[in-house]
Amino acid sequence: MLRRTVDWVFRDRRSGAIVIGQWPNLPLWLFIGAVALSWLVEPSGAAGSALRVLASASLLAWGLDELMRGANPWRRCLGVAGIAYAGWRLAAGA
Repeated sequence: MLRRTVDWVFRDRRSGAIVIGQWPNLPLWLFIGAVALSWLVEPSGAAGSALRVLASASLLAWGLDELMRGANPWRRCLGVAGIAYAGWRLAAGA
């Protein structure tokens, strides 16, 4: 039963491979870059706001892409988590 569950959660429906993670796509790279830049530079004012919005919007785009086109249920759940976190960031102004 555990093997069937792991297969269902992690197996790519097209290739049959186990997929837990993969190389980041453009929206995820934008999120990573915006967050890293904001940690390194700690901008304030309009620049800081722009980086926060870019990071949240990029994460939201990545999450929606994973939710719609994720290779397996695990990836789709990661997309939902990304959407929730981006929404929280936008609502909290973080």
